[in-house]
Amino acid sequence: MRFDHAGVATDDAAALADLYGAAFDAPVAHEETFDGLSVTFLDLGNGYFELLEPLPDAEGAIPRYLDRNGPGIHHFALATDDIEAAIATAVDAGIDPIDGEPRPGAWGHEVAFLDPRTTGGVLVEFVQH
Repeated sequence: MRFDHAGVATDDAAALADLYGAAFDAPVAHEETFDGLSVTFLDLGNGYFELLEPLPDAEGAIPRYLDRNGPGIHHFALATDDIEAAIATAVDAGIDPIDGEPRPGAWGHEVAFLDPRTTGGVLVEFVQH
């Protein structure tokens, strides 16, 4: 497994992309609308920032996160070549999955999240490209 990206919840992905692009030399690698979100991936060379901005009237995890916490890091993602095996290994280690089965994610990836109550308070995502 390797680090893939940090998901950042924001109210303004375009402004944050401009700031991170200038400050961290992180160009836009991919943009899409997915699951009620404007999603922008910025290339860091060895991983990405995934900027997550809710569309107007969107519901779901990111709008709830922003309402509770304001903008900031929402999750960390680890890339795996076998997401089902990664979920099984996490469960064997005592971690509760949010997603027991992979589901479609942004950029055409398969994803699965782990319950932060069992990962030391960190929302962890497995991603298979």
